[in-house]
Amino acid sequence: METKNEFMEQPQMFGHPKGLFYLFFAELWERFSFYGMRALLTLYMVNVIFEALTERDFATAAVYASYGSLVYASTVIGGRISDQILGMRNSIFLGGILMSIGHFVLAIENNVAFFLALAFIIVGNGFFKPNISTFVGTLYPHGDPKKDSGFTIFYMGINIGGWIAPLLCGWLAYSYGWHYGFGLAGVGMLTGLVVFWRGIQSNVFGERGLPPNEHVLQKKVLGIKQGILVPVLAVLSAPLIAYLLSAYKSLGDKGTFLGDQNIVNIIFKLIGITIFVYLGYIMYKATLDERKKLFVAILITFFMTIFWGFHELSGSVITLFAARNVDLTLMSAAQTNSLNSMWIIILAIPVSLMWTYLSKKNLNPRTPYKFGLGLVFAGISFYVLALSGASANANGLVPFTYLLLMYFLISVGELFMSPVGLSKITDLSPKRIVAFMMGVWFLAVAFAFQVVGFIGKQLAIESTDKNVGGFETLAVYTDGFELIAKYALGAGILVLLASPFIKRLMGKVH
Repeated sequence: METKNEFMEQPQMFGHPKGLFYLFFAELWERFSFYGMRALLTLYMVNVIFEALTERDFATAAVYASYGSLVYASTVIGGRISDQILGMRNSIFLGGILMSIGHFVLAIENNVAFFLALAFIIVGNGFFKPNISTFVGTLYPHGDPKKDSGFTIFYMGINIGGWIAPLLCGWLAYSYGWHYGFGLAGVGMLTGLVVFWRGIQSNVFGERGLPPNEHVLQKKVLGIKQGILVPVLAVLSAPLIAYLLSAYKSLGDKGTFLGDQNIVNIIFKLIGITIFVYLGYIMYKATLDERKKLFVAILITFFMTIFWGFHELSGSVITLFAARNVDLTLMSAAQTNSLNSMWIIILAIPVSLMWTYLSKKNLNPRTPYKFGLGLVFAGISFYVLALSGASANANGLVPFTYLLLMYFLISVGELFMSPVGLSKITDLSPKRIVAFMMGVWFLAVAFAFQVVGFIGKQLAIESTDKNVGGFETLAVYTDGFELIAKYALGAGILVLLASPFIKRLMGKVH
């Protein structure tokens, strides 16, 4: 274990460990690749992969939901393998290489290559994403007040990547072709790896991020060293995941037992039931005080799942709405994916200063109130889109300002909820199951994509016309947005009404 003096001996830059800035730029470029690809994904599926299908919107919604669910669920497995075998450095490199392969394979105009590319990105993200975030925490001693600001700087890198990527990848795709946009995303991922490698070469990380012990990579399983076996299994898992993604069709008809379910839907339902049963067992074994706090942790996770389920529509339904029913003069539909990160960058510091000011006045709201307000902001944001239909022109196109305002409101909601949620999970969970609850928290985003898929299927437009749009699609979308707004507002108001009760259960945890 490192002493505080050993932490202080790290190379410093602007009052923070120098390693933070290498991780900042590595994550910036990784998020550049991830969000650049995501900005194109729904439009590419609708206009290329499924263009000949009448139910192309339905198929796109199913694949997008499966991809999103698996890409976030993979972080639980990748984080565990890193802890036990590879260590953070090796995991980040392996994940980055696999994601790069995925992005470049997307540049191949072939449907089989498309699903295989998504599979490589899913597996790669599982190794990369949880480890680079954890790596930041290792740079600071326990209790260091600079740690929060370090994570804020790191979080800004994520959003800079999320802001720039859709603008550049969207421009390339619109001007020169889809695969140039996907190719640039791959270049971004390789750039992130080069930055991380330079940090290691400069020795700014010291001994951090190495495997748990010097022998673990050499240990043999089935006669193969673990250091070789893990990458081999990771690559071999890609065809299986590609098959799961390509099996997007429903296994049963409406009204049957399976109904509108595909293989990935069923897998996540089984995971959800298993987690629910295990949480029930933990609650049964816990003390009364632990049970109260754990109940709040579960509630917070549930609220966050609802929020992300609406928020992540930005990469699917809202992108299609922008393409078909928004008067876009300043940017393309793919580029509108940059708006959320743009608002986060603009608002992050003012919102943080607002919480600081309110704390000094003893008016800083407790976590459940922030979650309730976050859901209310999400609800209002979708009401804005629902009302946009009244301002449509003769072609059924609504002013861009509605979309801009919608992203502003939902970004405020995100800043109310996301930054505080993760820390509250660690505060409220019994120490013996903190890691498990963190896994459940990350899985919340995976389950949110099941919500995204469900909504996307309900708002699917049946047509093989590439230029589908006008008042018929506008009516489908605005009616859907109004319904989403009612659910989000209802959930937010319910949380606000229940907040005094939840606050008592939380005890001293703010």
